[in-house]
Amino acid sequence: MILLAALLMSHCCWSLAAAESTELERIAKCDTKCSQGLQCKAKQSIGWFHPPCQNPAEGLNTTSVLHNVSFSTVMKCEGRQKCSLHLRIKTVLRLTESTHGVSVCTVTSGMTSNCQNFKFSKASREKMSGLQVEVENDCTQVFPNQQVQVTVETVPNYCGLTWTSSYQAPGCISEDLRRHVPDCITGRLSYNNIPERKELSVKVSDMLEGHDYNVRLCYKNFICIGAGAPTLIKKEQPIKSVTLPYSRPLPCLCIEGWSAVMDAPRVQLCPFKDRVEELWSGITFDPLEETLLWEPSCPITAVAALCQKQENGVCLDLPQSSQNVSREKVTFSKVDPHPQLCVKFTAGSQSWTRCPFADGRFQAWEVSVTRQQGHKEMKMSSQINATFSVGLCVKSEGSSECHATETQSVHVEKHKAVDLKMAGELYDSCLQVKRVDVKHAVTVIHCPKQCDQPHARPVVASQASLDLTWVVLPVGVCLSGIIIITLVLHVMLTVYQRRKQKRNAVCTSKKQTDSVKKTKYSALLATTVKPLVSQQQPTAT
Repeated sequence: MILLAALLMSHCCWSLAAAESTELERIAKCDTKCSQGLQCKAKQSIGWFHPPCQNPAEGLNTTSVLHNVSFSTVMKCEGRQKCSLHLRIKTVLRLTESTHGVSVCTVTSGMTSNCQNFKFSKASREKMSGLQVEVENDCTQVFPNQQVQVTVETVPNYCGLTWTSSYQAPGCISEDLRRHVPDCITGRLSYNNIPERKELSVKVSDMLEGHDYNVRLCYKNFICIGAGAPTLIKKEQPIKSVTLPYSRPLPCLCIEGWSAVMDAPRVQLCPFKDRVEELWSGITFDPLEETLLWEPSCPITAVAALCQKQENGVCLDLPQSSQNVSREKVTFSKVDPHPQLCVKFTAGSQSWTRCPFADGRFQAWEVSVTRQQGHKEMKMSSQINATFSVGLCVKSEGSSECHATETQSVHVEKHKAVDLKMAGELYDSCLQVKRVDVKHAVTVIHCPKQCDQPHARPVVASQASLDLTWVVLPVGVCLSGIIIITLVLHVMLTVYQRRKQKRNAVCTSKKQTDSVKKTKYSALLATTVKPLVSQQQPTAT
């Protein structure tokens, strides 16, 4: 356990030291340093022409004068974001009385030669003759990633005493430079994707002080091609953020930012770089030319091939249909637009399949198998003039392959059905059809259901029959629903009418009872009143 802790601590210390070592050495000002006791004076000269060399002095060993020349880069800063790079050149040589000094010249592309001459005093030469001395200078300013040619010579310039080498200054890949050198400061981008609104919320930090900032979306290729006008973030804005809308989350869609100054370095951030599957859309078909087209929205190294989709979902490649994909449009000419024909894209170890004809909108032909008077009949119809290879095949048990037993060529004219009179019986076989007047076509295998019933329904080997089934089925369901609702309403109406008739019968009986009672009462009243009237009448005298 103690050993593990020690290893972890040593690893952390090593990582920290490595991180610190990436920072360049800082200097307050450029300077020239010579070995202790050696009096030297620097003088700068600029020019294209250089004096010719002269023969070495008598007794001067040219192989032992210049020992070593080394380079390094240091940084001089006047503020947090106002630093410049300087080339430090250290020359080690053996001093002689005939060597009066050292000349160090630097040349960069398109620039004149810049030379520093370091002359030694006569007293120093006499005192330190034969000793090894050092001359160090860091007053040559360089720029990030700049190539510098360095030449070191003696003064006077003796022939055979010249040392030449090249040096490349560190580039802006260094974190230290990206923070402090204006030529490398790009700003930092961060984003938040809002997919439901197709927007990117972008925030900017560590901008170049005192300057505005540009942000835009672009499509990354050799260069980043703008997807719209850049949005300007003012240096006075307290919150440095913008919202950028996008149409598709493509892997080459990037956020690009740069300071609003001339030739400013740019930074790019690609939020959808792993969304490769977005590239495989946009497949188009020209039915007149029978051409399948696809153009990559982003540069990508992939392979596009046509394939036939099987019932188990596997897509088998069609022969001689593979094309390499980079930036150019991919074209498949003379293609039969069957629903089983798909395009397979392979990038690296991954594959994606897209089936542009799966909806059957472009299907040009179909074969139907029907039963008439106990015999099966086959007909082929087409929306265009086409030629087919039609045959019977037998499927192997436990295999999806169908081995053809006999084939024949059939030409079908537009909108004219053709009877297929096969020599074999379809009872124990399947129908194999392939269009042969195109370059790329699938082989369709249709095995109709084997029925012994003489009145079996016809079997149709086409996408149209399947579509008809999906139309008839909902209609039948709707009709069944309507019939059931009608029956329920009929039963309810019958019950209601019977209840009403029963209530009417009860009311009629009650009325008849009341009428009888009234009749009886009237009769009784009449028998009672009549004697009374007769008694009250006066007797005739």
